[in-house]
Amino acid sequence: MKEREEQRLIARIRRCIDEYSIAMEALADSLEADANAVLPVKYSDAYRRTWDGHGDKPDWRARAIYAGQNIDHFRC
Repeated sequence: MKEREEQRLIARIRRCIDEYSIAMEALADSLEADANAVLPVKYSDAYRRTWDGHGDKPDWRARAIYAGQNIDHFRC
């Protein structure tokens, strides 16, 4: 089922690329820019360790939450 959904999504993306005349170079540049984008820091601790809120939680944050601290305490 998932493979069929992926194929339909790919077909839809290809139609949009054709419809809007998007050059493959422009698409590649956009994807690269997204991959290299620096996300703003959302959380930090007293030792200036930071986390943008994406991906796995850093150890310092997980330990603090486990110890009972509120996540809002770390919000920037």
